[in-house]
Amino acid sequence: MTNTPYAVELEGITVRFPGVLANDQVNFTLKRGEIHALLGENGAGKSTLMNVLSGLYRQTAGIIKVYNKIVDFHSPKDAIVAGIGMIHQHFMLVPTQTVTENILLGLNEPRFFMNLATYDKKIVALQEQFGLYVDPTVKIWQLSVGEQQRVEILKTLYRGADILIMDEPTAVLAPQEIDELMGTMRSMVAQGKSIIFISHKLQEVADVADRVTVLRKGKVTAEGLSMEGVTKEKLAQLMVGRDVVFEVHKTPRKSGEVVLSVEDVHAENDKGVPALRGVSFEIRSGEILGFAGVAGNGQSELAQVITGLRECSGKITINGQNLENHPPITAIQNGVSHVPEDRTHVGSAPNMTITENTIMKDYRQEPIGNGWTINFTSARQRANTLKVQYDILCPSVDTLARKLSGGNLQKVILAREISSKPQLMVAVQPTRGLDVGAIESIQTLLLEQREAGTAILLISEELEELLSLSDRIAVIFDGKIMGIVGADKADIDEIGLMMTGSKTLSPIES
Repeated sequence: MTNTPYAVELEGITVRFPGVLANDQVNFTLKRGEIHALLGENGAGKSTLMNVLSGLYRQTAGIIKVYNKIVDFHSPKDAIVAGIGMIHQHFMLVPTQTVTENILLGLNEPRFFMNLATYDKKIVALQEQFGLYVDPTVKIWQLSVGEQQRVEILKTLYRGADILIMDEPTAVLAPQEIDELMGTMRSMVAQGKSIIFISHKLQEVADVADRVTVLRKGKVTAEGLSMEGVTKEKLAQLMVGRDVVFEVHKTPRKSGEVVLSVEDVHAENDKGVPALRGVSFEIRSGEILGFAGVAGNGQSELAQVITGLRECSGKITINGQNLENHPPITAIQNGVSHVPEDRTHVGSAPNMTITENTIMKDYRQEPIGNGWTINFTSARQRANTLKVQYDILCPSVDTLARKLSGGNLQKVILAREISSKPQLMVAVQPTRGLDVGAIESIQTLLLEQREAGTAILLISEELEELLSLSDRIAVIFDGKIMGIVGADKADIDEIGLMMTGSKTLSPIES
């Protein structure tokens, strides 16, 4: 290594795909021993740039320097040899193998015989160096999400990485686990590692980053900006090109009659393992009940049993009408709307037009449906009205859904679901993966539905979002409700403990 202050220098990086300029003359520098945040809205080019640095893509133009040496990566292996490791948002671990086996997977050593006890000791030594403690003999499926992330980081460090790219590392963590990760990141840079931190959470960037680079539409709008004195409002403005309002205005509202009642519901997940274990709660009209929990604790299955997508035992009623174990059409006919977790494959038909996607719930009814035919003139008129009303940015309502950005696709889904004037809305991760501008629009729409008297079940992994939008917050862990608290009285630390199963509220406390 030379005495250059930079671990990485990207100069004039341009990446072209057919019809798309993903990165346009991007410059980026990472100093030794710093945390450098990379920000940008969806489609800004962040992932493309990091895929170039990690050897997954090759740039169309520009050069990469690592410790002042020009490098030419042909594969991720080349990047690893140069000391660059990427920790992906979705873990690349084998559940049935131990921590040590996962860390060694893919390495040339050991070749023919593996003395696991010897390698367990090596990994314990690495853990002690960086404060990343996890039992090396335990299988991955037995670990919490936060512990699995530690394994991913250890796997990268074991391969000798001095430069770490962390892609949305806090997306699935509870508040305490996020704090632990931030501490780990600071510990790593104190020992000479350099970190590129990709996140949508501007407060986290403000808390942990030394510098920030912002991309918008493939171009740099702020390069290597020092975080000293920089607010999250300024970062948002650099990302989307306009001022963003972070404070949602939720007016006090007295909730009405019970709309949804869930009593002692049990259900299994796709693997036949219990996912819901005796869940009971109510939601009233004009109320948002937020569900907090680390991913995989039964939230998805809960949304599915209410909307008719999964069988269960127990009782689910909307305005007194039974819903459990009925097909989705029963839920629709009883005024249930659904904004699913997977907006691409469940919430929409990617190869159908915006018009076709907006009529999926009412194509049987006039003026859209007429016997066995669909009146596409009426359908297009309605789609155009929704396009304007919900500010859906697209060339026309004949545009295919798969050509829309994540934020605009989510607006199409919300336009369809809200225009049906629901009694109950089940919204699952409605702002996941969206930039700050799109999040602002989606949250405003949800609050407008609350004002209109809709009962809303809001499932989100964004605790800040739940606290700002919800009237009450239910915490779910391992398929059980650990407690329900008023959002105005909620304590983040207490919620975090419940999210990890460390605390349960008694019915009196709830």
